Amino acid sequence: QKQEAEFLQWDAMPVQLIQELQEHSAEELLHKMKNILGFINHRTCIREAVLLQHYLSAFWWAKDAKFSPTQISFTMAVLHILLENLREKQMSSVDNMVVFMKAMTAACHCAPSEEHGTSLLNNNEAKALIFYVTKSLIRKYKLYELLFMKSTEEHLTGMERTIQRFGCQDAHTSLEESISTYFYFK
Repeated sequence: QKQEAEFLQWDAMPVQLIQELQEHSAEELLHKMKNILGFINHRTCIREAVLLQHYLSAFWWAKDAKFSPTQISFTMAVLHILLENLREKQMSSVDNMVVFMKAMTAACHCAPSEEHGTSLLNNNEAKALIFYVTKSLIRKYKLYELLFMKSTEEHLTGMERTIQRFGCQDAHTSLEESISTYFYFK
């Protein structure tokens, strides 16, 4: 991650690339985003599929909110940091919210020394981004924790199940035959 003008920007998606991506259709954006993120197994790996969907949703949300390319880059950088904190550092939701609020403070703060001090996000944009992150990540935090558990895939593939089959003489009777004609035709 790097900071330009005190705001987080995502190295994987510089502003010029975001301007280009804003012009693409949903299908083209999916193709470009999976290449940017390096997700080659998104059709078979649930982790990659969920993350790809999360990044795509965030990009479309920011675009629909009429965020500038710099604001979209900030949004994507913040989401990327929060997901990395969860995956790499196993940060709790509270600790991750503290990181998020620090990033938001920097984006909403204008230095008093600046003549035309403008912040990256105005109050309404900041509220919208907070609501989006809360709705898309924080409320589903436990699911993301499960997704990033290293042993999840091993646990699921190594699980053995025993299925018991019960016999019944009328098991092959169709449902329609066992319903009275009064209820069947109603």
